[in-house]
Amino acid sequence: MNPIEILLVEDNPSDIELTLHALERGKVTNRIETVRDGAEALDFLFLSGAYAHRQGGAPKVVLLDINLPKVDGLDVLRRVKSDSRTRRIPIVVLTSSREDSDLVRCYDLGVNSYIVKPVDFEKFSEAVRQLGLYWLLLNEPRTSD
Repeated sequence: MNPIEILLVEDNPSDIELTLHALERGKVTNRIETVRDGAEALDFLFLSGAYAHRQGGAPKVVLLDINLPKVDGLDVLRRVKSDSRTRRIPIVVLTSSREDSDLVRCYDLGVNSYIVKPVDFEKFSEAVRQLGLYWLLLNEPRTSD
């Protein structure tokens, strides 16, 4: 079984479709799992709830929207980065929020990158392609203390 390499945390079906299409267009063929709210993301990452029996390790990168139902993205980020089991998972906030307060809070909580979703599909597609290239091919993750 191939490990999950990208966890996409997004509640908007259109944004899910656009992101998956952009990754495909950018020839990012890594295994992608999509969850639709913050509670589901936490269950996936901490192997609980519906994902208690999930096989495989942590994803190589999490693409996280911050405006999510049940548990918002900031709370997901806070919990993941404060737990020794998950804190090294790179998290990229991919959001429509241009609010300075969201940007500052995300970096204060340990986000690895903050990207505002471009409105134009071509720009969005290129941003997602570059994101996949960087986090999956170029970045060397830290694996130990």
